Parts: sequence; structure tokens; C-alpha cells
Amino acid sequence: MKKVGKMTSVLLLATLLLTSCSNSGGDSNNTKETTTTNNQPTAAATQSVETEAPTAEVAVTPTPQATLEGETAGSNTNTGAEASAEVPLQYHMNKNYDIVPNEESTNKKVVLLTFDDGPKDANMINPLMDVLDKHQAKAIFFVNGYRVKAHPELLELIHKRGGIIGNHSWDHIILKDKSYAEVKKQIEDVQSIVKETIGEAPHFFRPPHGAGGDVGKKIAAENGMLYMTWSNGSLDWEMKEKETEKTDKLIKNVTDQLHSGSNILMHELPWTVEALDKLLTTLEGKGYSFVDPRSIELKMR
Repeated sequence: MKKVGKMTSVLLLATLLLTSCSNSGGDSNNTKETTTTNNQPTAAATQSVETEAPTAEVAVTPTPQATLEGETAGSNTNTGAEASAEVPLQYHMNKNYDIVPNEESTNKKVVLLTFDDGPKDANMINPLMDVLDKHQAKAIFFVNGYRVKAHPELLELIHKRGGIIGNHSWDHIILKDKSYAEVKKQIEDVQSIVKETIGEAPHFFRPPHGAGGDVGKKIAAENGMLYMTWSNGSLDWEMKEKETEKTDKLIKNVTDQLHSGSNILMHELPWTVEALDKLLTTLEGKGYSFVDPRSIELKMR
């Protein structure tokens, strides 16, 4: 009985050992499955990261979007790049300084908008640009070098808001009786400071008082600029601060001279800013549209 009892004990012990090994093996298998299963989330995490990667790229893209929002919410700013964008050459200027279509099929009932003697004041520039934006119009801003030197930020403002920059000499003096060297300096110093400020030199030149002479024409051509005066004067420069009904007078001055291709001379003046929206609305009502200066060839013909 003792032997049987001893054998029974051995058998029980062996059974316990076998059971223990069997359970230990099961835990090992479970561990492997768990490891495999734990590896699956890693793959899923990788896939999730790959799925989120475009989101990360989109998160980087908001910079242009922010710019667009800034343009809309701020002062409707256009970028300089837009101002410099390539536009098909559809027009040229004739010897009367009118803007003429290159092809008969191109709209001839257009006017060119220009503003001289700036840049003066952001409180005038921004409203001018607001009105131009409202009417989807472009204009040339003929600037003086001494003004740009004093306030380069105003030139940058015009450029950033989509204005086309023109050269109006450094000191706003009559050039026709000056020496070649002096006229060259008056014109080319403006070319230099404008390029330094906004990254590109003007393509249009208007002599102060419309008096550039042959020397002014020659130097403008040497610098690749189109020389122009005007063919329709608003006479805003003759108006006085205390004068009444300046808006109506300005509009009448323009409409009395209005014709296809009118090259309209205006200035950065408070009454011109006040009149501009009504003037452009009046011109549109008469069937005129506004030529983009960038669509004009840089050679008179």
C-alpha cells in the first residue's frame, strides 16, 4: 500500500508537471499572438500617419490662403506679382497719345487711367485703389523720385495693390531745355530708386508739364520706356481746395473730351479721389472700359 501510495504520488506529481508545462506553452503562444496583434496597430498607426500626411501638407498650405484672406479683409491688396503678370499686347499708342487696338476685332472703346505727381499719402492711395478694384480697372501712377525717396512705403503700397508704376522724373521740372546729362539723371535716377524699392523699373515715362523734348524722348527710349503725355485732361490740378462742385467739374472736363482711346490725366488729389467712383461709373455708362496698361506696346506707332 505504501508502494502504491508512493506511485500514486509520483503519478500525481508527473500530472501536475505536465499540466504546468502545457499551461506555460499556452501563455507563450498567447504572448506571440499578442505581439503580432500589437504589431498590427503599429501598421495601422503607420497607415494612419500616411493618411494624415496630406493633412500635414494642407496644414502647411494655409500661407497662400492667409494671404488671400488678408487681401480680402485688409485693403483688397493685390500682389506685386499680379501687377507684374504677363498680359497679351493688344494695344499701342499713336502720335496723339491715344490708345489704339492692334486688331480691328479688339475693343476700341477704352480709356487709359493715369495719376501723376505721387506718391503722396496712403489716405488718398488706398481709396483710389479701392475704387479701381471695384471697377476692375488698372491705372498708371507716374511718380516723382524725390517723393519715392521720402516715402518708399507709399510706392510699395501702390505696387502691392496692383498699380502700374510710371516714371515722372525726379524733381518734376521742365526737361525740354535741359542738357542731355541732366535729363538722363532726372529720368534714370527714378528708374533706379523704383527698381530698388519694388524690384522692377517703370515701363512708362511722362515728362512733367508734358514737356520732355526730343532729349526726354530719346532717354525714355534708351531705357525701354514708352514716352507719353495725355489726350484727355481732367484739369483737377487747376482746382482749389475751397472751390465748390469739383467732382462735377472734373467729370464734365473728362466727358467733354471723351473719345475712344482717351489717355486721361489725373492727379493724386483729394477731390480726384472723391470724384473717381462717379467718373468711372459715368464712363462705364457710356460704354467705355479701362485698358490694362500692361497690354500696351512700349513703342509708339
